Amino acid sequence: MDSKEIVKAAVKVLDSKKAEDVKIIDISKVTVIADYFIIAGASNERQCKALADNVEETLGRAGVEPKSIEGYANANWILMDYRDVIIHIFNQDQRLFYDLERIWTDGKIVEAAEL
Repeated sequence: MDSKEIVKAAVKVLDSKKAEDVKIIDISKVTVIADYFIIAGASNERQCKALADNVEETLGRAGVEPKSIEGYANANWILMDYRDVIIHIFNQDQRLFYDLERIWTDGKIVEAAEL
């Protein structure tokens, strides 16, 4: 799968599992660390873990394994590194505090349908 296919698959899972305010940011022209960030919110830590579990399972079935997953134990902010796609799953407080959408304003917000 290429990065666009990974983004589409991950966003589909996040939407189906009721992730809040899912955003896709194309950062390919801003940095070399990745092509896309996906930022999603969850109402609590249990939902953060469930979202991460479902993304990892779905992408794993497609043969895509994460390079690393950080923050799963505390589940306030789970970062899933799929090399060219980095998925951030936040609880509400952490998402407001870190405000990645503001930090990465040089990136371009895209809709899944555009990919």
